Amino acid sequence: MLRWIWVAVFRTDAPRATILVRLLVGLVFQSEGIQKFLFPASLGPGRFEGIGLPMPEVLAYFVACVEIGCGALVVLGLLTRLAALVLAVNISVAIVSTKVPILLGHGFWGFHLRELSRYGFWAMAHESRTDFCMWLGSLFLLIVGGGLWSFDAAITRRQKRQG
Repeated sequence: MLRWIWVAVFRTDAPRATILVRLLVGLVFQSEGIQKFLFPASLGPGRFEGIGLPMPEVLAYFVACVEIGCGALVVLGLLTRLAALVLAVNISVAIVSTKVPILLGHGFWGFHLRELSRYGFWAMAHESRTDFCMWLGSLFLLIVGGGLWSFDAAITRRQKRQG
């Protein structure tokens, strides 16, 4: 059982170019997390309160730390699948809480609609372009792992050498 978990977490035979997806996903999430601290009114607790999320002061900074920490793990390629899973859940909540109301043109599940010049499918598609890229990138990394240029791969190689 422990061996299966080890393999599921660290094993990766994805190409070296996977580092490009890791950099994209990890750095964007890190940037968004940092900005929640830098601009609390518009991207941190103020935004979370405007969306209708509970305990915005606590939740915004918790999410920021998750984005910074998991983003760093993804960039390093360390525990890539676990970090990508957490980030996929993170961005899924962001899509449901902010983009679905734009699609519908009204609040959804207690999440508030922010004021935009237009609503509907095309407005949602425009507003969610980065979110969908981060979601798909996270799913990709969850499936393939960190790639051959990652700490996960180095740990796996070392484990194989040690027997």
